[in-house]
Amino acid sequence: MDPMYFFELFLGGLTRGSIYALIALGYTMVYGIIQLINFAHGEIYMIGAMTALIIASVLGMWGWNTAVIVILAFVFAIVYSCAYGFTVEKIAYKPLRNAPRLSALISAIGMSLFLQNYVMLAQTPDYLPFKSLIPDFKFWEPFAHIITSVEITIIITTVIVMILLGLLIKFTRIGKAMRATAQDKVMAALLGINVNNVISATFVVGSATAAIGGVLIACHVGQINFYIGFLAGLKAFIAAVLGGIGSIPGAVLGSLVLGISESFFTGYFWSEYEDVFAFTILVVILIFRPSGILGRHDAQKV
Repeated sequence: MDPMYFFELFLGGLTRGSIYALIALGYTMVYGIIQLINFAHGEIYMIGAMTALIIASVLGMWGWNTAVIVILAFVFAIVYSCAYGFTVEKIAYKPLRNAPRLSALISAIGMSLFLQNYVMLAQTPDYLPFKSLIPDFKFWEPFAHIITSVEITIIITTVIVMILLGLLIKFTRIGKAMRATAQDKVMAALLGINVNNVISATFVVGSATAAIGGVLIACHVGQINFYIGFLAGLKAFIAAVLGGIGSIPGAVLGSLVLGISESFFTGYFWSEYEDVFAFTILVVILIFRPSGILGRHDAQKV
């Protein structure tokens, strides 16, 4: 076994897992609060990438400074995706708060398809080239053959986002309200917490992390279209289930495990069966450990 090849696959998997983690956080946070899967979350990720492409293209034509373009592309992508996440919650989930779970699930799938077709009609069904917003760092040139500037930026950005999210949930007022709502919505409401606002804030925070992931992966891959959120969203969902959906550390761990195992599978076995491998993991997890690696098993009362 070539150690260098093994190390490159590991770093590639770490990069892939970092992107999954940014998307999986949205799934697991929403599930932790309302115990439902937001299947439109992958489209929020796609909208973030599309917004960054439009902003970067327009500002590039106007000859703006590259650093300003990068900052504004990320800011607009996050703001625009948060607005969509907030709207999705208000349209697809809030009216069905007390409805059976199946109703909310169908509503989320419908919203996912609507957003895909909306972007396809408003933009184009074709793939669009996405010029990387992240330049090649000169100080990183000696290591660029192992891991590129874009990949190391993805990993570092993901770590920073995880730390900020952890601080938000642990120390801020809204984070404490999220934890209280996740434990018991009725008791949280009795204590004066506005549960509806907390749920909306959860969608907004999850959309922001998805937007960052969308822009970063677009920089890495170099092209986007209206459909990129579907498969990425499914992979992130698998990662969230693998780690234990509803658990933020579980979502991160599951994403890294999925990303690294996918990278080794495609590197040593069959790259064309990459997606089959991911869904096989989902099936195995659901059969043998449905609560995931760090998930909590709630006993059913008879």
